[in-house]
Amino acid sequence: MVIDISGLSSVADCLVICGADSARQVKAVTDNILEGLKKKGLTPIGVEGVDEGRWALLDYADVVVHVFHRPVRAYFDLDGLWADAPRLDTGLDPAGGEAGGEGAG
Repeated sequence: MVIDISGLSSVADCLVICGADSARQVKAVTDNILEGLKKKGLTPIGVEGVDEGRWALLDYADVVVHVFHRPVRAYFDLDGLWADAPRLDTGLDPAGGEAGGEGAG
């Protein structure tokens, strides 16, 4: 999920919130994001929580990425906290595939 908080916060313009089914997946997702953005010349100004595998935070200044183990995501409910902020269409199904494609629904 990508949330536009530019009109509601001076901390960042967007939050990216995603879930993973295990601590190992939190680390894998986080590592893939870091690697992919590094290839595009982007370096985070801060990285927290990757080794614990419950909630990783990647701070890219204007964009802050949260990768949660699913029970932790439900507990902290950032989706609900930012309920008034607009969601940005990523073209992806929240279940992990392309919207309208195989596995969407």
